[in-house]
Amino acid sequence: MDLNLTRPICFFDLETTGTNVAKDRVVEISILKIFPNGNKESKTWLVNPEMQIPEHVITIHGISNEKVANEPTFKELSKEIYKMIKDSDLGGFNSDRFDIPLLAEEMLRADIDFDLKNMASIDVQTIFHKMEKRTLGAAYKFYCGKDLTDAHSAEADTLATYEVLLSQLDRYADLENNVKKLADFSTHRQFADFAGFIGYDEDEAEVFAFGKHKGKKVLDVLESEPGYFGWILNADFPLYTKKVLTQIKLRQFNNKLG
Repeated sequence: MDLNLTRPICFFDLETTGTNVAKDRVVEISILKIFPNGNKESKTWLVNPEMQIPEHVITIHGISNEKVANEPTFKELSKEIYKMIKDSDLGGFNSDRFDIPLLAEEMLRADIDFDLKNMASIDVQTIFHKMEKRTLGAAYKFYCGKDLTDAHSAEADTLATYEVLLSQLDRYADLENNVKKLADFSTHRQFADFAGFIGYDEDEAEVFAFGKHKGKKVLDVLESEPGYFGWILNADFPLYTKKVLTQIKLRQFNNKLG
C-alpha cells in the first residue's frame, strides 16, 4: 500500500546527546521525504552538537565525540533541513513527544521560526501502542517480518518507521489512509506547545498543564499573577513553550488595546 498524500510527508529520526528537550542537542538527523507521486528523497546528516556526548549515550547510538567533531553544527545545517521539511507533514516514532519538540528547539536556537500550525504529524509509535503495545524493533518484526539490525542508527530507524506505517495501513482496515486522520489518531492529547506544558480545556482555551496553576487558563494566570510569565521565561523551559506563552501574552495585550 502507498500513502494517500495531498502534499509531501517527511519521516525523520534524531539521535541526540540525551533526552532533555530543553538542553540536549542533535548529533544525527535523517529525513525520508515522500511525495504525493510516490517519489522519495532522503538525506542524513551527522551534526556537531557543540557539547559533549555522554559515554552512556554513545553506547546506545554509537556516535562518538570524535565522529562529530568536524561535522557542521545544527545552525549551519538548519536552512537546508528546514527547506526539506517546510512544505511537508511530519512522521516519526515517538516524534510527538521527543523528536518534534527537540527539533523545534534546535530550529529556534538557529533563528528559524519553526511552527507546526500548518503541519500534520503522524506518530507511528502511538498507532503501534494503541494497536499492539510494542517497541520499534518489535513493531518492525511484527508488521514487516524483518529484524531491525541497525537500531539506533537514525537512517535505519527512519526507514523502518516509514515501512511500519505502510504495513499498519495494510493490516488495519479501519485505519484511514489520510495524513490528517492518521495524525489525529496518533496524537495522545492536543497541546499548544510541543513539550506539553500548555494544553487546552473543553472550550479550546489554553491552560497550564503543570505546576501550581495546572488546569487554570493561561490568560487568567497572566492577569492575576503577571510575575509567573517572567518566571517561565527565565526558567529552564523549552524555547518553543516560551514562544507560545509570549504569543498568548501578546494576544492578551492586543485584546486590551482593542
